[in-house]
Amino acid sequence: MKRRDFIQKASLGAAALSLPQLPTFAKDTRMGIVVHSYWSRWNSKTDSKKYPAFTNAIQLLDHCHQLGAGGVQVIVNGWSTDFAKKVRDEREKYGLYLEGSIGLPKKAEDVSKFEQDVVNAREAGAHVLRTVCSTGRRYETYHSPEAFEELKKTALASLQLAEPVLRKHKVKLGVENHKDWRAPDLVNLLKQVNSEWIGVTLDFGNSMALLEDPMEVVQTLSPYVFSTHVKDMAVEEYPDGFLLSEVPMGKGILNLKKMVDLCKQHNPEGTFSLEMITRDPLEIPCLTNTYWETMGSVPGSDLARMLRTVRQHKYPGGLPRMGKLDADGKLALEEENIVACIHYSKQSLGLT
Repeated sequence: MKRRDFIQKASLGAAALSLPQLPTFAKDTRMGIVVHSYWSRWNSKTDSKKYPAFTNAIQLLDHCHQLGAGGVQVIVNGWSTDFAKKVRDEREKYGLYLEGSIGLPKKAEDVSKFEQDVVNAREAGAHVLRTVCSTGRRYETYHSPEAFEELKKTALASLQLAEPVLRKHKVKLGVENHKDWRAPDLVNLLKQVNSEWIGVTLDFGNSMALLEDPMEVVQTLSPYVFSTHVKDMAVEEYPDGFLLSEVPMGKGILNLKKMVDLCKQHNPEGTFSLEMITRDPLEIPCLTNTYWETMGSVPGSDLARMLRTVRQHKYPGGLPRMGKLDADGKLALEEENIVACIHYSKQSLGLT
């Protein structure tokens, strides 16, 4: 499917939805929050009175409403119909959007469970779901060109199993660039699936791990965008390549305003969801042989460009590390970072 055809069909799909909450959903441009921003607090085992664990979507909705967020993206897996209705009631009370994060069917026997998750997500008010196709980061999980080709085949098969369910229930599915697909890979996958119900959950920073220019990624994928993971990134050299971290918005190297504007241009009704993961930096071992086992087609100029970027953008004081913080300290820093990002999105990105 060509991009123009995709946009036209996706728009028609949206128009066909029966959405009693559409006016609130469509007008609300506030930044939402992805559950993974609560990397430490979601299902936390820490007995913290100030930062009690979130164990379900309702608790997350309540907290994000208090922060002034516009909605949440949360895992939908095995919900009961009754729980989905409670989520819907809470979401409608606050006027928040809801997006689900859902696993794909791997084989035909999985489709009924996938459909029930879709039904429950829609009952709760989600009209856009996010998914991933791989089990891990490309350079850590796949160790030969053949293994990565097998991922392409299984991903296509899973999406083809999911598509009739999405079409039946009129729910869109965004496939995330999850440190697995480079942007052209993901576009090629979408063209093979050829459905207005399957597009992209566009992560602003993930693809740096695959040596892609983040702005080029947004330019390539934004015509297919259904939802987003908004984040700012910082980098640092290490002997095997570079370190990559999410950092509070405005402190990193991404042009977030331009990225948001590009997404709005292609999908005015799309949502913006914060994925600020507070954790130690990720190692991107792009100077090792193992890293290149599935990256043989990537030009050396991409590696050179990324290494120049790393050397030209040193993070003041070094990238944040969690090692010296106790459990409560990690929870406190996580909350502080999320609040700072929500504030930045209002002040600098126009998401109010």
